[in-house]
Amino acid sequence: MSVRVRIPAPLRGITAGESEVSVEGSSVADALGNLERRFPEIRVRLRDEGGELRRFVNLYVNGEDIRFLSGLETSLNTGDEMSIIPAVAGG
Repeated sequence: MSVRVRIPAPLRGITAGESEVSVEGSSVADALGNLERRFPEIRVRLRDEGGELRRFVNLYVNGEDIRFLSGLETSLNTGDEMSIIPAVAGG
């Protein structure tokens, strides 16, 4: 299933400036894996040494935080939109 992945500005250098890319995947984990195969440098920005999502990386599917769905196992359908949102800290 083809899904659109919205790429945040800090990661667009890895995706040749693309703000949105299409990848295949029936779950968030599948789509993320295909994104990482297409753009290998993105993996270290999204995952820690153990392969888990970094604390400051949030993933949304059609505007819904995957933490409140089924996490990385959240199902995807053709045409869904997955957004990578880096957490912002401030004071």
